Amino acid sequence: MKRKFTLIALIVIAVASFTSFDETMQTDRYSDYYHNKINTFREGQAALLNVINNNDPATEDGARNITNAINASRIQLKAIDFWCRYLDPVQYRRLNGPLPVEWETEVFEKFEAPYKREGTGLTQAALYLEEENPQKDHLIYLVRSAIDGTQTYGADSITSQLSLHDHFYLCNRLYLLNLAAIYTTGFECPDTSLIIPEMISMMKEVKNIYAVFNESYTKAPLPQEYIMLYNKTLDFVRSQPLAYSAFDHFTFIKDYISPLFTKNQQLLNKYKVFSRNLIDYTLNKKEISIFNKELYRGQDPKGIFHRVDDPVVLQEIDRVGKLLFYDPILSGNNQRSCASCHKPTEYFTDTLAATALNFDNKSRLPRNTPSLVNAQYNHLLMLDGKHISLQNQAKDVISNPEEMACANDEALAKVMSCKDYEKTFKKLLKYTPTEKEVTIEHIASAVTFYYAKFSNSYAPFDEAMNENKPIAQEVKHGFNLFMSKAQCATCHFVPQFNGVKPPYVGSEFEVLGVPEDTSYTALSDDMGRTGVHKADEMKNAFRTGSLRNIAYTKPYMHNGVFNTLEEVVEFYNAGGGAGRGLQVDNQTLAADSLGLSVSEKAKLVKFMTALNEKITFEAPPASLPQSKDKTLNTRKPGGIY
Repeated sequence: MKRKFTLIALIVIAVASFTSFDETMQTDRYSDYYHNKINTFREGQAALLNVINNNDPATEDGARNITNAINASRIQLKAIDFWCRYLDPVQYRRLNGPLPVEWETEVFEKFEAPYKREGTGLTQAALYLEEENPQKDHLIYLVRSAIDGTQTYGADSITSQLSLHDHFYLCNRLYLLNLAAIYTTGFECPDTSLIIPEMISMMKEVKNIYAVFNESYTKAPLPQEYIMLYNKTLDFVRSQPLAYSAFDHFTFIKDYISPLFTKNQQLLNKYKVFSRNLIDYTLNKKEISIFNKELYRGQDPKGIFHRVDDPVVLQEIDRVGKLLFYDPILSGNNQRSCASCHKPTEYFTDTLAATALNFDNKSRLPRNTPSLVNAQYNHLLMLDGKHISLQNQAKDVISNPEEMACANDEALAKVMSCKDYEKTFKKLLKYTPTEKEVTIEHIASAVTFYYAKFSNSYAPFDEAMNENKPIAQEVKHGFNLFMSKAQCATCHFVPQFNGVKPPYVGSEFEVLGVPEDTSYTALSDDMGRTGVHKADEMKNAFRTGSLRNIAYTKPYMHNGVFNTLEEVVEFYNAGGGAGRGLQVDNQTLAADSLGLSVSEKAKLVKFMTALNEKITFEAPPASLPQSKDKTLNTRKPGGIY
């Protein structure tokens, strides 16, 4: 009996070993394919260096030869983009950085000062060639940096991920999101005539990656229905005009990329995919639609109440948050509330003035009031990115001497002098076990939780994408212009149409050259982001806001200089401030005219109005909680000014 058991055990071990060996051989094929493609790109970069060394970039023939070599290298990059952009996005900037310098703060750096990231590689080389008198040495530096960057993709920390199927589905998720948000827009492609051809090349290469993956990972393959839909997607792209301005971005996303994304998200859950990458921090694995508000999280509106899931308790937080939002008790003179500047009936902004009143009730604040609707889909808040959380923003507004001018301790004491507030917050203390007493954080969190619920609504454009509801042809045409000729989508990314691009971990800032008046007599003197983070590239830079509800949130720009969407579109069409003759040395917006026709500008506006969300706003509270301090009991809901 013992001998029989031993024999069976040996057979089981042998079979298991063979199976393990077989699986290793399979994954080795996938790994070999990966390494071969990386090496091909490195060899292409070496060939590019050789072309640069043998040509003078300052001559017409030399520049043409180098450009052709760069474009050939870009095709080789597209063969590995699927992996590289996900596995190490920092190194990817060395291969194909869109900007020479980036300071944007990613979500996992919120508690650190931003640090300088240089962009090098192919896009920067192509852009540099267009400058006056380009130097060979700098081109060599840009390409050598890309070659050095590829070494990272052979490191154990990267290649070890190839042995598990998890990395593939996470790479694929980012790939699909980028197909929807950046690959068709020219975000990283200086020559717009190459945008669609490069994408076709990349999609063909990814088809090959899919095939090798399925041969290697037989226990977690892409199902045939996904492969069939992807092939149809590739056929659709091939059937489209090569000019990105004529490409049907709307149909591409709605009928092809969105369904592919849904299937990939379902596979993430089916195969129990686990992420080891920080760039997945904000993405929701359970959400299957690109145009769902739960796709990613920029902020936690619950704040200190983040552990609370009980609907009854959340309803109580919402109730007290609403009272506090309208209660001038949070201001130094008990006459001003959150609703004074963020008027709920006006999408939580103020459409009647370029900038709101100062606390002194005489002068004006320097910046336009931002809408609080969809604020939670940003990682950095305020136009200069000063705050990393909704709660910090709320506390700062309360204490700011120009806004509500009430020290946080004073505001807390006044709130707790009201029996209703005191009773409610003490009852809520058990849900914040790290706090033994009620703090200003509880107050700020109640306020942010209240107004955040108005960010859960959808627009007709979302319904067209998610539910196939009909939408006007002008909207479709406007969206296609938005994604191409008008160049809007290189800053306002799908699906929130703000400055947060896939994988939705950072907030972007742009320098547009906004004037101080509509006559363009001077550049606005607001220094923007550089007031928070002192870097030359951030001078006059402002966080890119969402275009959702844009038709309801005039006036526009950080200083409220424009009153209509038509004025805003014309500002961009003319090339921003630099295009109008203002001196803006670091403008990130192209200074050349977009050449939009009257009809095209009208269609753009039509598309933006399709982003107006169907929000049901609430009436203000009829009364406010009474205080033990009778001098506080003359407060009016919403304040006086």
